[in-house]
Amino acid sequence: MYIHKCCIDHCCVHAQAHKDGSLQQLLNGENEAYDYDLIVIGGGSGGLACSKEAASLGKKVMVLDYVVPTPKGTTWGLGGTCVNVGCIPKKLMHQTAMLSTAIQDARKFGWEFDESVTHNWETMKTAVNNYIGSLNWGYRVALRDKNVNYVNAYAEFIEPHKVKTTNKRGKETFYTAAKFVIATGERPRYLGIPGDKEYCITSDDLFSLPYCPGKTLVVGASYVALECGGFLAGLGLDVTVMVRSILLRGFDQDMANRAGAYMEEHGVKFIRRFVPVKVSVVLIAVGRDACTDKIGLDKVGVKVNPKNGKLPVNDEEQTNVPHIYAIGDILEGKWELTPVAIQAGKLLARRLYGGSTVKCDYINVPTTVFTPLEYGSCGLSEERATELYELVYHSLFWPLEFTVPGRDNNKCYSKIIYCSSSSLRHMNDRVIGFHYLGPNAGEVTQGFGVAMKCGVTKEQLDSTIGIHPTCAEVRRQRLTGSACLRLCFVSKMKNMTYLICRI
Repeated sequence: MYIHKCCIDHCCVHAQAHKDGSLQQLLNGENEAYDYDLIVIGGGSGGLACSKEAASLGKKVMVLDYVVPTPKGTTWGLGGTCVNVGCIPKKLMHQTAMLSTAIQDARKFGWEFDESVTHNWETMKTAVNNYIGSLNWGYRVALRDKNVNYVNAYAEFIEPHKVKTTNKRGKETFYTAAKFVIATGERPRYLGIPGDKEYCITSDDLFSLPYCPGKTLVVGASYVALECGGFLAGLGLDVTVMVRSILLRGFDQDMANRAGAYMEEHGVKFIRRFVPVKVSVVLIAVGRDACTDKIGLDKVGVKVNPKNGKLPVNDEEQTNVPHIYAIGDILEGKWELTPVAIQAGKLLARRLYGGSTVKCDYINVPTTVFTPLEYGSCGLSEERATELYELVYHSLFWPLEFTVPGRDNNKCYSKIIYCSSSSLRHMNDRVIGFHYLGPNAGEVTQGFGVAMKCGVTKEQLDSTIGIHPTCAEVRRQRLTGSACLRLCFVSKMKNMTYLICRI
């Protein structure tokens, strides 16, 4: 049978149109009258990843980003919370505090020095901010190299496919796009009491504070509160943490309380079951609110959770308005983590414009809380696991580097949670929770995160030879319990048997 070449070419064009999404645009009545194929609102990790990926797939892309100054006037450049007032400065200041401990340990390892040791806040702040500034510039260059149009202006929807932007001089400009991705992130929540915005700072202000804060009260018990309180105490400051209820809500409570106890033993004071009613000078870390209330979502019909401003989306990050998507910290019920936003942004762009069907997997995401004794976790907490599964193995351990200084024996902790229920044969022996409290928690937890993503079993962990001498090998040496005494007890819950083994 003879098929004319033009028919083959026609079919190829249709196939390509289907792959890159342009066919769907035609079917949806979209046309070429829009200024851009995609406008991303928010220049954080997720927004940058999504915009660059879409541009690399041949689409015309704009990024709109604007940082509303804090009540103290703090603002920053491109890159979002993580780069400017989150992960990056937090980890660098955490490292600063860890160096204080290293100096104390050094004498036990033979280092001799007589001069007094002091810390200069200004030197640290300048060094950290200089590094962040280099990242800000790098992100701008990367957008330019990808031909993404970056505009530093505040965006607000005024029509389904149209936004109004306002720059710092008050100039208004209008842009249209076939599709939008909302990646506006979150900002710290205030207390709503007299003096909070006048006399309080948040983590948005702390990392570029021009002076050492001195004696500090930290209000809150989230990871931000404990991380900030921890490194401030590590710098030698007098720090008190005010806790309303529990530490690290949403994390394994056994591990959270151990992290808190370590902080308390090392000089951080805690005031428990109190909330402030009036303040004079305080660091607030009581949570964050999604930046979605003033970008015109009500004008285009996007559903928003009125309690927290978060956006419900389907498994393809699509809101109830088909051409508007959302990624990152503003999503309802999803992880508030930079790598998650980056992954979701890239995969979204590939689905929209590259013919991909791969969705972001929000299960078994590893993370680390950089408290003075770091806490890494992946998968279910013990509280959640014992509602569903069976076995939990616990172990205290003493890192080799702690032994010569003779500090913090039996403070580090590790636990593996796995399923051995005969009623869940497809999950038999599967590791569904990992928790680690000790040095280099991020590096240790990352490896276990990969293993859990691949479906690792307890038997496979037991048969893996550990690297000696490392903290990560505790999983092999201690959790198998070959030479350890276990105290075991059995309980009944929901017609299943649960065995918790404490080493």
